[in-house]
Amino acid sequence: MLVLMKTELWKLKRYHMIWAGVLLMLLSVLLTVFSTTALDGTVWTLPFFAEQVMKNNITTIFPMCIALITGYIINREGTDDTLKSILTVPVSFPALLLGKLAVCGLLSLFLGLASTLFTVAASFLLGFPGGTLPAILQAAAQITLNCLFLYLAVLPVIAIAARLPNGHLIGAVVAFVYGYGGMFAAGNMTLANLYPITATMGLVGYRSYDEAVHWNPLLCALSLLAAFLISAAIVATTQKGAPVKGTKKSKPVMTKKGW
Repeated sequence: MLVLMKTELWKLKRYHMIWAGVLLMLLSVLLTVFSTTALDGTVWTLPFFAEQVMKNNITTIFPMCIALITGYIINREGTDDTLKSILTVPVSFPALLLGKLAVCGLLSLFLGLASTLFTVAASFLLGFPGGTLPAILQAAAQITLNCLFLYLAVLPVIAIAARLPNGHLIGAVVAFVYGYGGMFAAGNMTLANLYPITATMGLVGYRSYDEAVHWNPLLCALSLLAAFLISAAIVATTQKGAPVKGTKKSKPVMTKKGW
């Protein structure tokens, strides 16, 4: 497994899609900056700004982002026609897929750190108070871990999409709808604790200081554990490799009869 992960890490250097993920993390921060222009009496501080960035990551940006990037990395073995060569060595496709998913888990942490960097930089540029070292460390821990937990929540979508032709595109659309559904689940705390997307908020203590917010860490953990086990079952039962892009058969050339 370590060899597979090391190989996948080497491959990440040639994937420009990774930088698209970084840009999407920047987009999440810019969307939050835009919301600060609303004159609704809200007092913006660094901790509050970080919470709003996290909310945008959860409901609009990160599920779609990580599903698209992970699916793209999986699909490249088919589009580049390298899967046939890889499967000649004694490694099963589920093991290969597991190595890719493990590396993408590390990638989710990287994107979380990028989101934290953009968040703190934007907060200082806008002059928000509360930018103390403990507040920055708390924002970094919450945003980064939340990205990892969101990846676990989206894993079933990624695992299913890996079986489909061009599944990364389908998976990204489904993951976006899946993440957007968190906006509706957040309206009911019982549902918020059970819905995997919003359960990630409970595990990082999102707005836990609010008396109206009552997280149940056990239910949140069980929700993500169920998503992980479903993903593991899907990966383990994957028997064939990622779909390879078909090639068009050349039509036979018809020669004219006679002179």
